[in-house]
Amino acid sequence: MRVTVIGTGYVGTVTGACLAYLGHRVTCVDTDAGKIANLRRGQMPIYEPHLNELLREAAAHGGVDFDTDLAPAARESDVIFIAVGTPSGPNGEANLTYLESAARSIGAAMDGSRFRVVVNKSTVPVGCGNLVEALLRDGIRERHPSNGKEIRFGVASNPEFLREGCAIADSLYPERIVVGAEEGETTQLLRELYRPLVEQRFEAPWFMPRPAGMARVPLVTTTLTSAEMIKYAANAFLAMKIGFANEIANLCDRVGADAREVMTGIGLDSRIGSKFLNAGLGWGGSCFGKDIRSLLHTAEEYGYQARLLEAALAVNRAQRQVVIQKLQKKLYILKGRTIALLGLAFKADTDDLRDAPSLHIAERLLQLGARVKAYDPIAMAACRDQNPGLHIQYCDSPYDAALEADGVVLVTEWSEFRNLDLARMACMMREPVLVDGRNFYEPEAARAAGFDYTGIGRCARPKHAPARPATIGVAGHVSSPVAALSDVPVVASLDVMVALLDGGAK
Repeated sequence: MRVTVIGTGYVGTVTGACLAYLGHRVTCVDTDAGKIANLRRGQMPIYEPHLNELLREAAAHGGVDFDTDLAPAARESDVIFIAVGTPSGPNGEANLTYLESAARSIGAAMDGSRFRVVVNKSTVPVGCGNLVEALLRDGIRERHPSNGKEIRFGVASNPEFLREGCAIADSLYPERIVVGAEEGETTQLLRELYRPLVEQRFEAPWFMPRPAGMARVPLVTTTLTSAEMIKYAANAFLAMKIGFANEIANLCDRVGADAREVMTGIGLDSRIGSKFLNAGLGWGGSCFGKDIRSLLHTAEEYGYQARLLEAALAVNRAQRQVVIQKLQKKLYILKGRTIALLGLAFKADTDDLRDAPSLHIAERLLQLGARVKAYDPIAMAACRDQNPGLHIQYCDSPYDAALEADGVVLVTEWSEFRNLDLARMACMMREPVLVDGRNFYEPEAARAAGFDYTGIGRCARPKHAPARPATIGVAGHVSSPVAALSDVPVVASLDVMVALLDGGAK
């Protein structure tokens, strides 16, 4: 099929590359001439593992072009994806300026030569399918006032479920494909578009092998409104699940339990599942916060207070402060201290800094008078460009960041941090304090390397501490009944405990 993708951001570029790899002829369109020029030269607008390789492979399959002119591509296409930004406004309402402009432009570009499907790939508020249809008709009437009724099209919602850092795998080997439409012809055309994915009958790229046992992908067909709600509901639930893990971890810190053991125990329940139960610094990125705020705005429009969604935002905001509290507990005064951040991106395998916990932590440390050093293998250039007023010392390596630091915070779980020489790092610091914001390291190993280690909800005691023997003083005398009882083995008889209490009372 001929496909147009409007928008060359994260979703648009990955979607276009994957559809071209499946054999469709794809044109990616953007109004940013500089971005299009870079894409033609093979320079990606985002960091995503293997995206360059995928685009090179796509050229040998269906082929992919990059252009600033929408009209020719739209006229020749069977399916037109809208993958533009819908940023959140101050009140949580999604900014639909780019979506509205794209829809009108598509309407003006279409003619009566074929039936086309216009697909909302952007995350849009519930009801935007109807809005896009109305705007398409506006564009058609403006351009074709006399014969606009001859132009046939359908509107669909096809939400993306891509995770940054593994977006290609999520696109080629999805857990499900959701198509929302109101008429059968639209649904059928998208079934044909996605048939290679559904049947998994394409040759897997050499750099992204097909998961073992994967044979077929479920394609879920719904109404437009249900598809739009599925996207928001999925992200809201995942955000709440992470928030729940963090709430329990914060309680584990206080009662002496280990959050990882607790999450393993509850995650084995098939009704709960283990994914997204990792306690840490909370979620970041462009999706969860924006989508929850948009869903809250929708709820408000309909006179409903979504209390769980409100709590998910509040818990996540508070979780960034946990790191500061742990540093204060270890170092007491942060003014004049040097704190090193390992990782800046909101997650590994991306350079995305949108709503990144690192930025909130750095800003708060600077407010408290601390000096901040940082190292990230990918995101430092983006952080410099996007946050010129953030006075961070960017370092060439994790060890450079740790040198003469009073504390290190593991912020982003980059795989290269797994192999750090922790003993070397601890020796380089003024105060070997390690706050493991992702529970990335084993506490025993970090402590053996010389660190004063603290994680998120990780038990401070050694995991297998030997039982203390009973310590009754000379001639059976003890300093207090409480001291005696704290050292008596659990198997002690009632008679022994009564005798101890009597002795203590004397």
